[in-house]
Amino acid sequence: MCSLFLFAERNRRMANSAECFLMSLVMIGILSQVTSDAFDHKYNKGDPVPLYVNKVGPYHNPSETYPYYDFPFCPPDLWQEKEESLGEVLNGDHLVSAPYNLNFRLDRESHVVCRRNLTRKEVALFRTAVSKDYYLQMYYDDLPIWQFIGAAQTNDVDTFNYYLFTKVHFDIFYSGDRVIEINLLTDSSNRADLTEDKVIDIEFLYSVNWKETDLPFDTRMQKYTMFAHFPLNMKKHQFAITNSFWTIILLVGCLVALYVRVLRKDFNEYENDEELADNQGHTGWKIIHSDVFRYPKYNCCLAAAIGCGTQLFAVVLSIIILGVAGVFHPYDHGVQKVASVIIYAITNVIAGFTAVSFYHQLEGSNSAKNLFLAGSLFCGPLFLTFCMLNTVAGIYESTAEISMGNIVKILLIWVFIALPLLLLGGTLGKMTKSEFQAPCRSTKCPREIPPLHWYRAALPQMAIAGFLPFSVFYIELYPIFASIWGLKVFTTYGVLCVFFIFLVTITALVSIGLTYLQLAAEDHQWWWRSFLCGGSTGLYVYAYCFFFYFQSEMSGFLQTSFFFGYMTCSCFGLFLLLGTVGFRASLIFVRHIYSSIKFE
Repeated sequence: MCSLFLFAERNRRMANSAECFLMSLVMIGILSQVTSDAFDHKYNKGDPVPLYVNKVGPYHNPSETYPYYDFPFCPPDLWQEKEESLGEVLNGDHLVSAPYNLNFRLDRESHVVCRRNLTRKEVALFRTAVSKDYYLQMYYDDLPIWQFIGAAQTNDVDTFNYYLFTKVHFDIFYSGDRVIEINLLTDSSNRADLTEDKVIDIEFLYSVNWKETDLPFDTRMQKYTMFAHFPLNMKKHQFAITNSFWTIILLVGCLVALYVRVLRKDFNEYENDEELADNQGHTGWKIIHSDVFRYPKYNCCLAAAIGCGTQLFAVVLSIIILGVAGVFHPYDHGVQKVASVIIYAITNVIAGFTAVSFYHQLEGSNSAKNLFLAGSLFCGPLFLTFCMLNTVAGIYESTAEISMGNIVKILLIWVFIALPLLLLGGTLGKMTKSEFQAPCRSTKCPREIPPLHWYRAALPQMAIAGFLPFSVFYIELYPIFASIWGLKVFTTYGVLCVFFIFLVTITALVSIGLTYLQLAAEDHQWWWRSFLCGGSTGLYVYAYCFFFYFQSEMSGFLQTSFFFGYMTCSCFGLFLLLGTVGFRASLIFVRHIYSSIKFE
């Protein structure tokens, strides 16, 4: 007995140590992406402050970005490319030294950067950029700056004149020895007319004005998050949360009524009348007790989908927790994307363990195939989509293209972290050798399913199952989409956490209700149905993608392919995640109701 206790204690300590190690690995990987040329952000008067130009692109196509110096702007005196972290690479950043000298607390008035003689081709390039609302982005002491490169104005004959801004003004606020805020302004009196197709001479100018402020250094990012906390937006969140709460209360009330008035009545009848133990007295869900736990077809695929969905659940939950804890900050050079990559790699152990252990419970014999499906069911389509879109970005010479060297880094993370952990999880799952807990025995010959009405088929049930969770969650979709496919900032991770809990809860409740209705119709093939109904919300989200795309002003093959390519993978991942929630909830429910009645 003592040896068993020591063995259990040793396993507990090993598990705790492994958990601490994995969390430490995640935090180290995330924090390693937070880099700055001046790590302490402290300067003396006259010190150079790092300023990098990043990229240029159309305002409405956030994925269509190009290197700043692909346009005939003034080059810097000293060309220096910043060594980019993995997060900056995934974010499509291309940081190069800027042609402006913004030394700490040194003002400048109308300083000439350079003089350029623009050819007709260069004028046409700028004119096209202005007509498509191109903006430029810079980073000054890790503070992001944006500004449109020009403006279009209508003239007397209802056509457009196109102007390029040739002078920029920097308003910089400081407190003590630190930079607090920077604003980039343009001067409408200094602009070049690009309307005519001709060679023009341009003089690029800039000015700098330093101002002192009392704002502390720790609050300098609040400027970028302020919009997310406007009272109007918070009222929308509060309304959506209230709506979701009452929806859950309504669903819980319906299930309680179902349990009290229908199921409890059946349980009491069995307790009071032993003659109903004979199959001849069974009706509805009770008559299929010998078939309800019959293992489903394609059990290898189902187990792999459950394992992959469980992994994605852990990934999403971890990202939300890190966001609530304040790990992610606005414009943090892709730290959130790096966190997603690292967490996904580490949680492969969850996918391997869950898939293989459940597959063995279903008496599966080909665990290698099952493990391969669990590891590639989501990652495989995502990688193929990435390769296709990366090729498109390369053809367009966009900064969204990831170089082969960085692709190798991602593959090394998968080979040396994800793959070993997937194999480890599969090995542990195979070693558990747990049996499937079925309250009822299954007969050799399956019972014939009676003819059902059309609305009890899989597709109508999926349409019903996905609509209610989506109707509760869709209000929160716009700020999420606007932050991913726009220049908005998403910082309300607390609200997202609440909605995620509501989404999971409503999906589970709806799946339980539909599973009961299916069993009451004497249809015992509930395994795949519960998974498909639970995941059907992902199909609604994918339909919402089309609505969002046509409501936005996104255009062009590059942006369209990026949007629908990655959103297809995201909605498929949501399908797997919520499908797993629906199946797990239905499995617990089915076990409960059949274990409450004793069958002979």
